[in-house]
Amino acid sequence: MQIDEESRGGVLILRPTGRIDSATARAFENRLIAAVEPGPAVVVVDCGGLTLLTSAGLRSLLKAARRAKPARSRILLAAIPAPVRPVFEISGFSSLFETHASADAALAALG
Repeated sequence: MQIDEESRGGVLILRPTGRIDSATARAFENRLIAAVEPGPAVVVVDCGGLTLLTSAGLRSLLKAARRAKPARSRILLAAIPAPVRPVFEISGFSSLFETHASADAALAALG
């Protein structure tokens, strides 16, 4: 997994590519928590480059979301690819996170 980063209008866009699994979830989690914990911050996770998201990756997202809340930060998910989408829906994560069709759509929704 690789994580590319971009900042637009004070919003951090993280673009993980490849697999978020037991071998890579810790690095993803650490980067996401570092982005949201100082707060308040807005982070868009552009999932378009993901090929696999396992339960370890879901745990990373959940841990980061729990850390974001007291910091008054937000995590938005964008461009969830078809092979990964069922994992979000079955686990109920699609109702825990604000999701958008693309990073641009997420930015537009922020105003």
